Amino acid sequence: MPRTPALMIQGTSSNAGKTLLCAALCRIFTQAGYATAPFKAQNMTGNGFALPDGRLMSGAQVLQAVAARRAPEPRMNPVMLRPVSTMGSEVLLMGESKGVMTAREYMAYKKTVFDQVTAAYDALAAEADIMVLEGAGSPAEINLRQNDIVNMGMAAHANAVVLLAGDIDRGGVFAHFLGTVALLDEKDRARVQGFIINKFRGDASLLDSATEEVSRRSGIPFLGVVPFMRHDLPQEDSLAVKEHGGKGLLLTDPRVDAELDALADTVRAALDMNAIFALLGRSKE
Repeated sequence: MPRTPALMIQGTSSNAGKTLLCAALCRIFTQAGYATAPFKAQNMTGNGFALPDGRLMSGAQVLQAVAARRAPEPRMNPVMLRPVSTMGSEVLLMGESKGVMTAREYMAYKKTVFDQVTAAYDALAAEADIMVLEGAGSPAEINLRQNDIVNMGMAAHANAVVLLAGDIDRGGVFAHFLGTVALLDEKDRARVQGFIINKFRGDASLLDSATEEVSRRSGIPFLGVVPFMRHDLPQEDSLAVKEHGGKGLLLTDPRVDAELDALADTVRAALDMNAIFALLGRSKE
């Protein structure tokens, strides 16, 4: 049975804007008539969204589910980590607590749960026309690659097309793009099919010489420049809250849907959606 087409947004760093890009793409694919589902294998967040049955999942994937016009469920976020100290986190699997673990304890535990993570993904993908996956942090954290379940490890299972997003607002984005792909092994590097510049303020044409040079050196095209967006969508990342001046609307607020439509319109205009649909083997219409 062929794999469901899958697109994964990874970042050159934390807070590169992966969550909102994935939410926008979920809405864009849904508006195009495709049954779409979001997925993030592992999310670290100080908050959890309580589902009607009492289980918890990340609010980021709840937002993406709303964008895809689907009911949120733990299969979309099988592992959630809630920090309780600088040394440990509460580990939740499929929405249920497995206790507090140190980073070292979780590294050992993580090896035992990948089968459950991939089973959740496969079941969800069987119900979808397109899967939209979100990575975590950066895939260039090579000390974590061996037991990775959320970036290239998950991309390999899903056979996902990977787009790498970089936050230009923080500076150094072109070095981030080149440095990230340089640290990937050959198989993982081959999955990266495009770069996305995120959170840009100004005239995007001023970036042309740099994007051309980075594409020449890497062999990877730029698929768009997304502007810095002010919005009222829910936010769970502390850096994002600082950027946008508040935690945004509650996920249950009916205004979230209109905000998602506006987000999708902005991202659709900024990205080469023809190329993205083609990478997935799907028609835009």
